[in-house]
Amino acid sequence: MKFKALIGTSILAMTAATPVFAQDAAETERDAFGGEIVVTAQRQSERLQDVPIAVSAFSSEALEAQQIKTPSDLQLTLPNVTFTKTNFTGASFTIRGIGDLCVGTTCDSATAIHLNGDPLFSTRLFETEFFDLERIEVLRGPQGTLFGRNATSGVVNVITAKPKLGVFEAAAEAEYGNYDSMKGKAMVNIPLGDTMGLRVAGIYLNRDGYTKNTFLNTRIDDRDLYSVRGSFRWEPSSDTTIDLMASYFREKDQRTRIQKQLCQRDPTGILGCLNNRLDNSPFNGNSTFTAVLTSKEFLATQGIPGAFALGSIYGPDVYANTTIPADSRTVNTAFTPSYFTSELTLQGRIDHNFGPVALQVSGQYQKIKLEAQQDYNSNIGNRALYAGGLATLQAAANGAFGPGLATYFAPVAAALIPGGPTGVLCTSQSDDSGRGVYGGNGICSNQSLQFDRSNQYNTSWSAEAILNSDLDGPFNFLLGGIYANYHLTENSYYVNAFPIDYLTGVLGAFSASGAGLPPSVLGQPFFRNNTDDLKIKSYGIFGEAYVEFNDRLKLTVGVRYNNDKKDVRARSLLASSNGNIFAPHAMTGGLFDTLYGARFDGDSATLCPPGSPVGAVGSVPGCEAFQVRGVSYEKVTGRAVIDFKVTDDNLLYASYSRGYKSGGINPPLQPIFAVPETFKPEQVDAFEIGSKNSFGNGALQLNLTAFFYKYKDLQLSEIVARTAVNDNVNADIYGFEVESIVRPDPNLVINLGFSYLHTKVSQDKFTSNPRDFGGGRSDSVIIKDITNGANCAVAPGTAGNAAGSNAFVNFVNNTINTTGVDVNQNGVIAPGQGDILPGAGLQGTTTFPADGGIASTGAFGICGVLQAFAAAAGNGFDPNGIQVFSAGIPVNIKGNELPQAPNYKFSAGVQYTAHLGSGGMTLVPRFDIAYTGESYGSIFNGNVNKIEGYAQVNAQLQLNGADDKWYVKGFIQNLFDANSVTGQYITDQSSGNYTNIFTLEPRRYGIAAGVKF
Repeated sequence: MKFKALIGTSILAMTAATPVFAQDAAETERDAFGGEIVVTAQRQSERLQDVPIAVSAFSSEALEAQQIKTPSDLQLTLPNVTFTKTNFTGASFTIRGIGDLCVGTTCDSATAIHLNGDPLFSTRLFETEFFDLERIEVLRGPQGTLFGRNATSGVVNVITAKPKLGVFEAAAEAEYGNYDSMKGKAMVNIPLGDTMGLRVAGIYLNRDGYTKNTFLNTRIDDRDLYSVRGSFRWEPSSDTTIDLMASYFREKDQRTRIQKQLCQRDPTGILGCLNNRLDNSPFNGNSTFTAVLTSKEFLATQGIPGAFALGSIYGPDVYANTTIPADSRTVNTAFTPSYFTSELTLQGRIDHNFGPVALQVSGQYQKIKLEAQQDYNSNIGNRALYAGGLATLQAAANGAFGPGLATYFAPVAAALIPGGPTGVLCTSQSDDSGRGVYGGNGICSNQSLQFDRSNQYNTSWSAEAILNSDLDGPFNFLLGGIYANYHLTENSYYVNAFPIDYLTGVLGAFSASGAGLPPSVLGQPFFRNNTDDLKIKSYGIFGEAYVEFNDRLKLTVGVRYNNDKKDVRARSLLASSNGNIFAPHAMTGGLFDTLYGARFDGDSATLCPPGSPVGAVGSVPGCEAFQVRGVSYEKVTGRAVIDFKVTDDNLLYASYSRGYKSGGINPPLQPIFAVPETFKPEQVDAFEIGSKNSFGNGALQLNLTAFFYKYKDLQLSEIVARTAVNDNVNADIYGFEVESIVRPDPNLVINLGFSYLHTKVSQDKFTSNPRDFGGGRSDSVIIKDITNGANCAVAPGTAGNAAGSNAFVNFVNNTINTTGVDVNQNGVIAPGQGDILPGAGLQGTTTFPADGGIASTGAFGICGVLQAFAAAAGNGFDPNGIQVFSAGIPVNIKGNELPQAPNYKFSAGVQYTAHLGSGGMTLVPRFDIAYTGESYGSIFNGNVNKIEGYAQVNAQLQLNGADDKWYVKGFIQNLFDANSVTGQYITDQSSGNYTNIFTLEPRRYGIAAGVKF
């Protein structure tokens, strides 16, 4: 029996460009053309075509030949695999329709990423380019009984090259390409006696930006990175191997997280973007919380003169006359992005063979830092619309409203418009103090800046032991255990914007003067969703038993026990440091930050500890803003496989496995947004049949796989209040995969791949579509809440009574305009009592454009007031009452396809080796094409969420010297320069409902030369 090879071995070798020779007893052997791989490890080995697991593998030579330089490139060859960047500096590696659809600090990855068999957490491994690898393996399907980290979709295992004993080797490569790209890779292998060896490798990449910023006439989205790795191996005896590895990666440049924002513009401003298609158009800025909270309509409800407003929700918005470049790699932005990340990884592993059993003990440590900033709206607004409000602010600071108010407004004007209303505008930089520009930490520009920041600092470590048998009888086993500890000490997402600074300053000045406080601003002048302590402790016990009934029939049975515990401390802050966004009667409540450095509670004037972050542990009650939560999960999973050898070259197998991924905790939101605190674990029951075949003495290799998944509680995310929250849904998935290598003669190799995938939501699941809060109903009214920028929906109790719902909204808006309204905490209406003062000037309902995909009407309003009036007087407009849906009218998504799950994928590659004379030189041309079919970027599907299918074409020509001691090659990637979209992300309603897109790299070409010693 040969079972050790089941751990991290490969099934299918892709085409290699140059020969690879046997290295030592624990290395991989291949022929020159992607033939059969055999992994031998301490006297135990197995032909990979004999292993009943769906895995694809790439040798280092195959990676180079197929121009697989980054993890994103892997999707172009692998069946039923997609890869995309995601909204918050992460990525999703999707296998068979299952990827990282869950977003948040407590989410586990659906695809487990391993380095040399050890699991990685929040890794930046996929930021760099591949270098000095032995191979990459991609296992498709749920796992947990072979690898230490449980996952539902599969495993990506990156295996680095190990030191060779007793041999000195060195290699180097230099590359130059378009975008002034310069890349260097090098490796040196140094023998230390007969039993020890040291290997050092590294990569450096520097290139100009892919994206043109026409506003500043600069290029962004560049790369400037390096990575180094040192490996040490010691074999004190023939039965013992000790491996140590240390690697460090660092990047600092102006790389963008998000490529582009697309929108079908909503002229009403109620939605920002419509629901029918994605255009190169700006969203309507009046739909954002920054616009509504600085509008004359909202200020009027708070008794503040309209002259202080930066605009009107019914007037032109700041992006009304702007244009969005059609080219995906051309943008207009006044803010230059920044990107920094680093990762330190330390690994150790001991293998010892006891004869009948072998023991492997390994452990690793990671330390990761990440900082990224980017323009939040990717556009240049018209600051001329702010002229009236800025002039009024300066006039108030100069005493136009009396010397008493001047005391309050002078420091606000000095911080925001130090050169006067026509000078620069200063916007807060995010910081832990929560004071931003009012604490002297700002960035000033001629434009009104709006940008976000994402950061993360975490450490993790894990330890794993595997005992593996090699008994002579029909029975063998594998037994393993793992413990992992992950500690995140900072993860924040910030949104900074000049209008936020403005509203906190103006409202704070009015509020503080009325409450008799020192000159103050109304809380933190930027949005921050912050996790400052997350601890995850996880352990698993797993194993497999193997029974070989005869030379042809074998049974594998595996089981795993999982235990996961997560504890988190988090908060969400915006404009009011106690976590409350503006709401009716908020003017006299909440925390105020004084301009002189102390913090006060607006109701009690209790002094909070100065100089410490708002909400810090031990602070005065009323200043504490953190939410502390914890969850724990345990689960038993497993698998069973039966495989039968028809011949030595033909294998049939059938398997059942249960995958599991733990649940987690949703980020805290402002209290007006109600979302579940936690989300459930995922579970998948996976059924698979496969056939692995080799014909004609290796002339044809053909592997076939078919599968069916029954998914329970698949984790999906959506954006609410600028924060990702997660929910669960059931789904069915099925499909098949074909992989083939054809070698009609030794010099010609053709590799082919094809996959089909069908996914659908299998349960009645009602949830609201962020693009259409009216739920597709013509009798509903979509409301833009002028107190927070969110949406809600109004609908009649009698279906089809559109007149009733519209009349109700018009009546409530007119009441607010003429008498003002007070809605107390119990929802009791008291018109005219003053919390919401009259004079807002709210208009009646309006219709959306006919081609916008919205059947409802719309209006600006106040959702809390509508809710109270519906309870008190709704029957006057409909005999069955009026309903107000704060989270939108839910729609049934049963039958919809899962996001990032294209139905079809196809790939083909052809390579020919021409021998040049008798000197041993070869010329190797290669051509690859890959097509990925249509998919959706959202669970709601529809035309607006469609991701078009795309093709990628690569070509390469390489000249190899005698004995492969040197080579020169020319290459081109993305031959037709397609701006292929790999993923989408939809923002929330208070940000404008636009869609962020993520794309493949543009056309790249260049030359490279390398030597080997």
